[in-house]
Amino acid sequence: MAINQDERAFFVALGARIAQLRKLNNITQVQLAETLGVAQPTLNAYELGQRRMPVSALPVLARLLGVSLEELIGDTPKPGKRGPTPKLQQQMERIHQLPKAKQKFVIELLEGVLSQASR
Repeated sequence: MAINQDERAFFVALGARIAQLRKLNNITQVQLAETLGVAQPTLNAYELGQRRMPVSALPVLARLLGVSLEELIGDTPKPGKRGPTPKLQQQMERIHQLPKAKQKFVIELLEGVLSQASR
């Protein structure tokens, strides 16, 4: 079945978001591919938008990458339909805007605090 320009643009953008989130979570393509039950070249093709990601994999992928399904597929909520953004969400969005090195620092800091809290 042929894919039109809008569909191609969607899968390219989806793949870019997957790659970005994967890297942000310090997950390799091999690790993510194994978790999804696909080969690494297949995951690479998903990230490049060269292959369509199965719909059934999207909820699993969103959980693995720590985002909502809406965020993963790039569906932004309509403004004014929800209440105020929770403070944690606002902070996560601010962290997302930081340079990669600072994002990594914040993630390592959080992981340290969370690991101490779970003891």
